[in-house]
Amino acid sequence: MSSLPTSMHSDRFVVITGGPGAGKSTLIERLAVLGYARSEEAGRGVIRDQVAVGGHGLPWADRELFAELMLCWELRSYRLAAGPAAPPAGPVFFDRGLPDIVGYLRLQGLPVPAHVHAAAQAYRYHRRVWVAPFWPEIYAADAERKQSPEEAERTYRVMVETYTEYGYEPVELERAAVEERVRSVLHMVDRSPAAE
Repeated sequence: MSSLPTSMHSDRFVVITGGPGAGKSTLIERLAVLGYARSEEAGRGVIRDQVAVGGHGLPWADRELFAELMLCWELRSYRLAAGPAAPPAGPVFFDRGLPDIVGYLRLQGLPVPAHVHAAAQAYRYHRRVWVAPFWPEIYAADAERKQSPEEAERTYRVMVETYTEYGYEPVELERAAVEERVRSVLHMVDRSPAAE
């Protein structure tokens, strides 16, 4: 049995990415309230866990280890969404995906290891990826989000470039209320052809 996944779920696995503080997690939380399956953002989850146990896999302590831990988190999220306990139908919304790790490493000026590239190539999502653009009016730093507004905007641009390089079609989310974003995403997912 191959250890690499098939793309049989990729039309259901919908990534929402972008820069920090642009409203993507709020959008995914609203979709979850409406009953849609979702993943939790790897970066925030890893930071919370590492802080709780006194670990060093943090973006301000060991960026390479942080990236590896995010990779493990994203691989597990993907397998859970595709496994026997997964919802039988309908989209699963991912708060970032594996190509985000590639983008993170590039933003940090770090090399992208071959296994990270292989994971981003093999574990596929819906061909359309929704990208939240930098939105200065709502951006705010917090205990887990320490990037400057300039870094947040740069992150947005790098994610668009990275997902495009991996064969995805980035779709920019409008800067609008969360209810409007929900309607827009669901409308496009419902009428979108399956991923290739």
